[in-house]
Amino acid sequence: MRARRPSKLPWRRWNHALHRDLGYLVAALTLIYAISGVAVNHTHQWNPNYRFERQEWRFEPMPLMDKEALTAALIARLELPPPQSAFRATPHQIELFYEGYSVKADTREGRAEMERPRPRPLLSRLNALHLNHPKGAWTWFADAYAVCLAFLAISGLLMARGRRGFMGRGKYFFAAGLAVPIVFMLL
Repeated sequence: MRARRPSKLPWRRWNHALHRDLGYLVAALTLIYAISGVAVNHTHQWNPNYRFERQEWRFEPMPLMDKEALTAALIARLELPPPQSAFRATPHQIELFYEGYSVKADTREGRAEMERPRPRPLLSRLNALHLNHPKGAWTWFADAYAVCLAFLAISGLLMARGRRGFMGRGKYFFAAGLAVPIVFMLL
């Protein structure tokens, strides 16, 4: 077994130890931010905070009538409680609003749909943390996390030496990582 010779640069030993230990410290939070980040990036395709339960009804088409009469006839036909409010988009379309759900109906076609949002318990909370909804102490914690990530990035650049280090092939990977966001900012 080869004896380990003392490093001429003691800061390297400290750099490795801090990089390792801070890496362990922030690993779980990094996974949480990664999961939430992917979810938040796709809000144009799905709602990461809520899933929607839907229920459909079919009924005999209804004649034209004023908003109040139409609302009363619809809640009687669908056996719904009185709504908190109602909105009539067109003479044949009405939306009834309740605490926690809504019902949209097309009285000419004789169909209605109830939509009830249900929170995604874990993911909605992760997204709230990611977007700093709690504010206060969480802001300071998130700032400390960001500083740790910056340290990990810089200390990681200094880990390897020679051809495999930053001054070797590392500078090309670093440049590529920098180029991607610059290209997107310019586009």
